[in-house]
Formats: sequence, structure tokens, C-alpha cells
Amino acid sequence: MRKILLGAVALVAGLASGPGFAADAVTLQLKWVAQAQFGGYYVAKDKGFYEEENLDVTINPGGPDNAPEQVIAGGGADVIVDWMGAALAAREKGVPLVNIAQPFKKGGLLMICPKDGPVQTEADFKGKTFGVWFFGNEVPFYAWMNKLGVPTDGGPDGVTVLKQNYDVQPLIQVPSRSWLELRVA
Repeated sequence: MRKILLGAVALVAGLASGPGFAADAVTLQLKWVAQAQFGGYYVAKDKGFYEEENLDVTINPGGPDNAPEQVIAGGGADVIVDWMGAALAAREKGVPLVNIAQPFKKGGLLMICPKDGPVQTEADFKGKTFGVWFFGNEVPFYAWMNKLGVPTDGGPDGVTVLKQNYDVQPLIQVPSRSWLELRVA
């Protein structure tokens, strides 16, 4: 019995002194370029929180030509950060996505316009043109218009949708103005 016990102790000691198990490699695809909204992921990596959970995390920034749901569908990521609407639309098209977290209390998509402009409330939308970012950002916008009963194919009773560039220069170039924010419901 003593030989078996000593053998077990030696085996455990040998395993403990050998190399540890390799960390699980995980690739996280962000929705947009590295900026404050993704700070928590970078802080967790910097502080070693992923390592503590035996994860080797690679964080890939997104951008205007990068749709996270397409990246994960193609095997380029294990986890993505995406708008819920875009993820649901991808899932409807057969991408096997599972929602694992909703880290924000409210949706982050806002529509903005000049405070002194012709749009003050949702009642002012008809007949107007809206610049909308695509690659998933359009999904909550279209859902909002549908909820309001506002067609998105133009005309006096609908809105015209303009695919907006991923650039804030048009807003920055406008002389000093106050902006009205309308949260996408």
C-alpha cells in the first residue's frame, strides 16, 4: 500500500512540475475599430483576466469593410461583438449564432440632426432622407421605421435611406450647431 501511495504522490508531483495545459485560443472580432466602447476587452487582456481563465485571447478590430457576422460565419473568429439586429438577421440566413451577453442597458444607435433643423420628432420623418451606416447598423433603423409604419423606399409618406460613409467629417465641417439626438427604439 505504501508503494502505491508513494507512486501516486510521485505522479502528482511530476504532473505539477511539468508544463501546464495550453490556454484555449479564442479570437474576438469587434464590430468597429479599437475605441472606448471596446475598452473593457482590452483592459481584461492587459490585466491578465483572460489568462486567469486559461484563455489566450486575440482581439481583432473591425472597421467599415468588416461585418462580424460574416467573419464568424467564415471561421475567422470564435466570438463577435455585433448589434443584436444584425446578429438576428445573420441567424435567419443560417449563421448558427448564439447570444451570450447583452452588456448594454439600452441600444447605442442614435439618429442625430441639427436642433434647429426640420426634424424634431419622429412625426417629422416623412419625406426626409436619412444617412445610415450599413453592415448591420441598418437593421435596427429599418426595424424602427417598420415599427413607426414609415416606408423606407422614399416618397412623401416615407423616408429615403442613404448609405452613409463611416466618416464624421460631414458633421465636423458643419458650422457650430447644436445637435438633437433621437434614440432608435
